[in-house]
Amino acid sequence: MTGFVLGVELDGDGAHPAAWRSSSRTPREQLSGGAIAERAQLAERAGFAFATFDDAPTPPEQPGGPQARLDAVLRAAYAAPLTSAIGLVPTVHGVYGEPFHVGTQLASLDYAAHGRGGWLVEADSDARAAAVFGRPAVSASVAADRAADAVEVSRRLWLSWEEDAVIADVPTGRYLDRDRVHHIDFAGDDYRVTGPSIVPRPPQGLLPVLGPAALADRIDLDVALFDVASTEPGELVAASAALASTLRSRGAALAVLDLEVALDSAGVPAATRLAELDAHSPWPRTRARFAGTASALVELLVALATVVDGVRLHPAVLDVDLEELGRAVVPALRERVPVATPRAGDTLRSTLGLPDAPAGPLTADRLEESA
Repeated sequence: MTGFVLGVELDGDGAHPAAWRSSSRTPREQLSGGAIAERAQLAERAGFAFATFDDAPTPPEQPGGPQARLDAVLRAAYAAPLTSAIGLVPTVHGVYGEPFHVGTQLASLDYAAHGRGGWLVEADSDARAAAVFGRPAVSASVAADRAADAVEVSRRLWLSWEEDAVIADVPTGRYLDRDRVHHIDFAGDDYRVTGPSIVPRPPQGLLPVLGPAALADRIDLDVALFDVASTEPGELVAASAALASTLRSRGAALAVLDLEVALDSAGVPAATRLAELDAHSPWPRTRARFAGTASALVELLVALATVVDGVRLHPAVLDVDLEELGRAVVPALRERVPVATPRAGDTLRSTLGLPDAPAGPLTADRLEESA
């Protein structure tokens, strides 16, 4: 691995359900390309290895707050030509959508980002999500199986074109060598994909696949994202160490902790900021959370760097906490531990320390050897 991996979630105005109340942007401005680009650029300048963009088939449920979001892949693609180093990882659900379209859409993102695309796969079995696609709802177990199939289909499609398949021979008028483009012939529970992809092999060959720890038994994840309920630093580090070890033993290349953060800012303690936001919409405890000074967060991250491969931060309010992270946290952390810092021209795979993708197609039923 190239160093401690830092990711950041850039959805909406922040992780707190009332974050929009502290945003400097109107709801219309928040949905604009300008907001998307500025936050991705700020995260890139701070030195984050990747940014994720949350998404769901159903609209956000924030009483009085934003009621819509742009598609995550579109947001990532918009930020792609306006950034040069940070990885761009949209959430794409792999249950009810068409796997062939998902795979080709993500390959196109990787082209737009010059090899910085990724995929955060989710497996939502919500009946409302099924209704959006006009399909019957499935159980959580079936949803996980379908997400695993969607990942396998996509990986096979990405490598259905060999590295040198495109020859672009102007004198003969040949664009590709058809002997280096392969069918994949995959059968799911209610579909069949024969391929090949309609998009040439993406720059990375295989886009890094991130996913929640619950899917690690079904999917060969490059990055397994996990939660810890504790907020006491010592307990948090100990629990993270145990879970990270388990995830690596289950095949995940990297185990990355999800951590919500709210920082003291402009003389206002984080606890005061959160109390004001909670008065409008309480912030449920769904994952580990830190609230306090930038220096205390640095100390926690230094301790976590000894037991996990990285942390994905969820700023409470992007317009406040992302600035503080870039100003006072990431630079100080870099002085204490090696941090995986992307450079212009790097692929997301190289930033994460993942091996290069195979040069040829994948034809095995499972892809353990290439994850």
